[in-house]
Amino acid sequence: MTFTTKDIAVVILNWNGKILLERFLPSVTSYSDKASVYVVDNASTDTSIDFLKSNYPGVSIIQNTENGGYAKGYNEALKHIKKPLICLLNSDIEVTKNWLVPIVETYNSAKDIAIIQPKILDQKQKSHFEYAGAAGGFIDKYGYPFCRGRIFQTIEEDNGQYNDIKEIFWASGACFFIKNSVFKSLNGFDESYFAHMEEIDLSWRAFNTSHKVMYVGLSTVFHVGGATLNNTSARKTYLNFRNSLFTLVKNTDKNVLGRVLTRMVLDGLAAIRFLAQLKPSHFVAIIKAHGSFYLELPRLLKKRSQLKQLSNYYYQKSIVWNYFIKKQIKF
Repeated sequence: MTFTTKDIAVVILNWNGKILLERFLPSVTSYSDKASVYVVDNASTDTSIDFLKSNYPGVSIIQNTENGGYAKGYNEALKHIKKPLICLLNSDIEVTKNWLVPIVETYNSAKDIAIIQPKILDQKQKSHFEYAGAAGGFIDKYGYPFCRGRIFQTIEEDNGQYNDIKEIFWASGACFFIKNSVFKSLNGFDESYFAHMEEIDLSWRAFNTSHKVMYVGLSTVFHVGGATLNNTSARKTYLNFRNSLFTLVKNTDKNVLGRVLTRMVLDGLAAIRFLAQLKPSHFVAIIKAHGSFYLELPRLLKKRSQLKQLSNYYYQKSIVWNYFIKKQIKF
């Protein structure tokens, strides 16, 4: 099948985000040439729906009955969408002219491409990459994610160094293209994640079933970041540390026990670092994340037994060691 922009559904998840819709929906409706635009509302209590009905009659609205977070919100919505290509787009993203064209061209270049991410720059500082995705995601052997253009808190300036098309390991959930058929064959996102890391888990499961994840640097979007849970949120710390352990157990190919135990020790060091920085709520968040992980372990092991695992997917070294000890701060 040869795809065109008509085959794309741009799907924006909203929860009490009227202000974001007012600010960023105009770029989506103006520049998403011939694509269908949907807003999925996660039981908002603001006036988002009234705003959409009054100002954007051409945008389709899907109303979920509860706020199930990113994972469940999209799982429920995509049951109603038949387009072959889906773009899961955060409500705090500004898109650019012709942003969909390179995406479609890349899908048409190879049948095994399932997931694509564009270049993600910082909407607040447009000369730099944005934390959540940058120029495509990778992962080390202990489950720590990093990106071309962003390793931990070091964010690169965009000088065209990633204006390429390249296979990556995971795509950012901020702007996540996926074939509808693949999303459904993988049973969508794991709803136990609620939010954060679920796109890495889905990308990993796609890889383990021989699908490719690609970065397309010829398409650019600008992301505010942290509009729902900002980087200082202890809740975000809890979800990131817990969900990272979930993802390791489900998907890593071998020596899963050794990897998880090492990761938990490193998490402990991170917790101590938070205490030293006088951030006790984040210290507690990591302790709670590990407690939740222990409670969920039987379910995770059952899921692991139902999934396929492949080898040779990860960065073989520790990104923590290279960044903090060897001071290798750029990709």
